[in-house]
Order: sequence, then C-alpha cells, then structure tokens
Amino acid sequence: MRRIRRGSKALIREINQAIVLDKVRTDGMASRSEIAAFTGLSPATVSGITAELVEYGLLRESAIGESAGGRRPVLLELVGSAGHAIGVKVTESAVLVVLTDLNAEVVDRRLMQLDHHSVQDVVEAIVVAVAELTADAATHPVHGLGVGVAGVVDSRNGVVHHATYHDWRDVPLARLLEERIDMAVIIDNDVNALTAHEQLFGAGRDVSNLLVISLGRGVGLGMVLDGELYRGVRGGAGEFGHVKLALAGRVCACGQDGCLEAMVSNPALAMQVSERLGRDVGILEAGEIARAGDVEAIDVFASAARLLGVAVANLVNLLNPELVVISGEGAWVLDITSPAFEDTLDSHCFDGLRDDFDVVVETWDDEAWACGAASLLLGQLFQPSYRGQELRRASFTGG
Repeated sequence: MRRIRRGSKALIREINQAIVLDKVRTDGMASRSEIAAFTGLSPATVSGITAELVEYGLLRESAIGESAGGRRPVLLELVGSAGHAIGVKVTESAVLVVLTDLNAEVVDRRLMQLDHHSVQDVVEAIVVAVAELTADAATHPVHGLGVGVAGVVDSRNGVVHHATYHDWRDVPLARLLEERIDMAVIIDNDVNALTAHEQLFGAGRDVSNLLVISLGRGVGLGMVLDGELYRGVRGGAGEFGHVKLALAGRVCACGQDGCLEAMVSNPALAMQVSERLGRDVGILEAGEIARAGDVEAIDVFASAARLLGVAVANLVNLLNPELVVISGEGAWVLDITSPAFEDTLDSHCFDGLRDDFDVVVETWDDEAWACGAASLLLGQLFQPSYRGQELRRASFTGG
C-alpha cells in the first residue's frame, strides 16, 4: 500500500493523482476497486480522482474486467498520447533529443552535432531541438525536460560537478536551461537515467531493489534501493567502473590503476585484443574476431567476463537486489562468454543470495539513453517527490 502524505488539500490531491496514475501505468489496466484497495483511498475518492484524470485525457475506460461476484468492473488505462516529455542524451560529439509520450515511446527526435563542447554550445543545441520538438507536440502538453550527462551530477540542485567527456566543473545546467526553456528541467547522471527507465517502463518495472550496470566507453551503475533511486550525497554514487580489482593493474582513464573500467570497458577490451593480435582493432571488430573462434580474442573477453562476474557478485553481497540489468552499448559482447560471467557470478555470491535475483542483459543505443532521460521527468509525474524546487514541475492539468 502506498502511504498518503499529509499536507494541503491541493497537494494531497496532486499526490493522489500521481499514485493513481502510477498504479494504472504499472498494471497496464486497473479497475477503480483495485486502485482503492492498493492505495487505501476510499472508493468515492478514487472515483473523483479517476473522473478528473479521464476528463484531463490522461486515463480512459478501455475494457470490462472479470466479475468477482458482482457487476463486472470497468478497467482504466493510461493514454500515452495525452502528454509528452523530452529527453536529452549528451554524448561526446552530439546532443540527441527525443520527444516521448507518457509511456516513454519516441514520437520524434533531433540529433544536434557539436563542433565544440562548451556549456554554451550544448545549451544552445538543446534549446533549438526543444523548440522544434515542442512545436511538433501540437496541442498535447510537454511536461518537462530530462537530461542525462555522464559524470557526477547533483540532480537535486541541477549541477554537473564533473562531466566525464567534457571539461565541465560545477555547471548549473538545470538553471541555464530553465532560463531559456519555459518548462521544468531535471538533470542526472546518464546511468541513473537508464535506471529510471528500467524502473518505470523496463525489466525493473515495479521492482523495489534493482541494479543497472552499463557497459561501454565506461562502466556505470544505477541503484534502486527500497523503491528509490539512490544517488549519494552529491550525485557521485554508482562509480562502479572505479572499484579496484587489482592493486597494480592497468592504468585507468581516471589516472589510477586496477579499476574495473580499465579491464572490461570497450576501449580496454579493444586494446587487449589489439595487443594479442599485434594490430589495432576496434571493439566491433574485436567482438567479431572472437565470435569467429579466435582463441586469443576469446580469452580476452572471457577474462573480462570473469572479472565482471566477481565485481557484480560483490555488489550482490552488499545490496542483495531482486534484479540485475546489464545494459549499454557494451552489453552486446556478453553473449560471447556468458558462461564465464555466469559461473564466476554464481561462485562468488554469498550463500543463498544468488537465488534471490535474476540477471537480464539488454543492449542500448543513444536513443534509448535519451528515452531514459525523458523517464527522469516522467518519474516525477508518476512518483512525485515534493521537496523544495521539485515543486517546479508542471501539474497534470497544466498545458
């Protein structure tokens, strides 16, 4: 049962709307009686809230459910097309901006190439893309903008303390965008954006304890603990790529040695295969060489898979999750040596903990990362946090 907060009547009403919407979103379809049982709200209150949400166009009556002895219930479903969110993925060379519906399905997109990587250039690219996508949204409201950035991001205060691929320090990115765009802005680490999407719309839907590990240029981690996305004190939680697996290992891009990222990221794998073959290869070619049966390439990927298995087992032993999702552009190579990963993971989890969780592997492209950023905003619509500046977001009834 969701706990209903105390506060002003208007605030409680808005929170209750969000809880009702989230119940319908999670279940796909739900009856008014199911909503009342889940929330603890009275049937009369649920009827009033759902009537408002139907009037706003956010819910619709879609089917007739099975009878439990009385009249067959009317089932409600979310109208995904009733509103939009915008998601932004900031990459090393471009800004990808997507317009999604309320189900995080992409409706339209813009790819803005960057000649320079200054804060001003990135902000300008986002502003231009948002203006175009907002115009395309026509009469349906755009509830806000979510931005995913690789690095240490203080989501609460809207500040990028350190951007991995850009020379940014303590940039108030949310404020800079809100000065140019008339809508709510949420920024976060890009892996947290992935995690928000998994929690709301993906494999982690309705999972209270979820780990999302991203593999690619780097190695990241998003954590949902007891139903809440965990970010740490200043947004620095989840630097999984910089846990140490060797006291004198390969030098990492961070300047230290022995980091997981220095051994299992895409650049690290490509470099190791290149060393074995005596010629330079990229990660795609390295993977294909391994799939073709080259013993040296297979050994590189198998060794990396075993290291990853140990590192993930350490997380499991600390956090005891229900689900581990391995994603990102680097996840596509896991099929090469999945037995090595699974065997190492199984053997290093503490007694019984391996029985508590499943592992799901998903590959993601940049558009999916941008959908994750949109999910940051959608998460505020479905699961709002009412703390200070978070009240900035558009209401459900707003345009």
